Amino acid sequence: MASARTTRLLWTFLPGLVLIGGGLLVFAKMLDDVREHDDFASVDQAVLDWMVAHRAPWLTSVLSAITFVSGPVVLPILVLVACVGWWWRTREWWRPSLLAGAMLGSTVLGLAAKHVVDRPRPPVETMVIPGAEHTASFPSGHTLGAATLLLVAGYLVCSRRRSVALLVGWGVATVVGTLLVAVSRLYLGYHFLTDAIASMGLAVAGLGLVSIVDRWHTGRPSAPVVVTGDG
Repeated sequence: MASARTTRLLWTFLPGLVLIGGGLLVFAKMLDDVREHDDFASVDQAVLDWMVAHRAPWLTSVLSAITFVSGPVVLPILVLVACVGWWWRTREWWRPSLLAGAMLGSTVLGLAAKHVVDRPRPPVETMVIPGAEHTASFPSGHTLGAATLLLVAGYLVCSRRRSVALLVGWGVATVVGTLLVAVSRLYLGYHFLTDAIASMGLAVAGLGLVSIVDRWHTGRPSAPVVVTGDG
């Protein structure tokens, strides 16, 4: 009985704690680099300058659209529509609520970190639209929102449907989607590299917390469903 309880506790907490620890380590490393102006922070300006020097009209249009969709106006609307649609289709409240809660929590956490760190934005002359951003730079809210959405939604879907194809596909989409948003913020001159990396770390930590809450609520499945095909 004790062994079964220990196994259940490990299954519930261990993966999430690993993700939380790893994500917070990445965030703390970026924060230390920013404060000490070394390591990753030492290349922040060089990366920004390279991005600015290689702008092209078509690429600016594409990345501006990506940053608009992942911003604080459009993304919350998309999340709300997705969560309501999820509930409407499945009549399940837990996973949509957990996704919405994760997005709200990441927003609050990101704003709190911006307030505490209070890092200045890149120079206005590097911004595609000078003065378009007025909040602090560290971490990137766009990157944090996109990464949290893709990671948490992927976990909530893939943890219920054990398909290798689904897991790999969603994993690739998460990496590509997060990188596109992060690159858009650097390319458009609104953030530094360390801002984006720190946001990814926070998103991974958020995923860890979500997994713990979800596993505690749902319990360990007695017989995992394995899907071998694409159907």
